[in-house]
Amino acid sequence: MRLNEITYTNAKPVDGYGPGFFRIGGQVYQGAVLTGPVETALWGGYDDHAALLGLSDHIDVLFIGTGAELAHIPPDLRTALDEAGIGVEIMNSPAACRTYNVLLSEGRRVALALLPV
Repeated sequence: MRLNEITYTNAKPVDGYGPGFFRIGGQVYQGAVLTGPVETALWGGYDDHAALLGLSDHIDVLFIGTGAELAHIPPDLRTALDEAGIGVEIMNSPAACRTYNVLLSEGRRVALALLPV
C-alpha cells in the first residue's frame, strides 16, 4: 500500500463530530458550522443565505449536512444557490463530512455547511 501525505489549501478537513459539535482543523465548534476555502465559522443555519452565497467565487460545490438524518433544504435556499451558480449536494452531516474531506484532499473547490448531529 502506498501512502501519500495530504496537503490542504486554506480549507481545513473535518477531524471529527459528535452530539452538537464539529472538530475542524483541530478546533471545536459548537452548533452549526460553515467551512471551506475562505474560513471556518459558526453558521446561522438555513436562514443564513449570505454566508453561503459569499462563497460563490471560491467554490464549485457546497455540501449541506442536514444533521443526523437526510432532510430537504428550504426551496428558497436551493433557488438562491442555483442562481449563484453553486452546485449543491444534500446529505446527512456524517456523510457530508466524509465526502467533503475526500474531495478536499483531491484539491477540489468545495465548502461544507453542517447542522449538528
